[in-house]
Amino acid sequence: MPGYSARPPAIPTIVLDDAVTRIVRWDFEPGAATGHHVHGLGYVVVPMTDCHFLIEDETGERRVTSRAGEAYRRDAGVAHNVINGGDQPMSFIEIEYK
Repeated sequence: MPGYSARPPAIPTIVLDDAVTRIVRWDFEPGAATGHHVHGLGYVVVPMTDCHFLIEDETGERRVTSRAGEAYRRDAGVAHNVINGGDQPMSFIEIEYK
């Protein structure tokens, strides 16, 4: 069935959405996923917890660990599914530039 995932969904909470930025807090239980998506805007991610990412993209799967407060930036066009690959809840703030 198209669009079906056995993974629970990550929970997005919009913190701010104005003419300049969109800020979303993402909360993941272990195994939760965003679902495959393409970023139409450049963005910054600020982990609120240690994050044990499992990233699915066009190259396959990879694991990435980001420590709480360890910010990183990506350009528009990134296409991936972000999964909590750890055994603890994780959360991060995503700041998109409009």
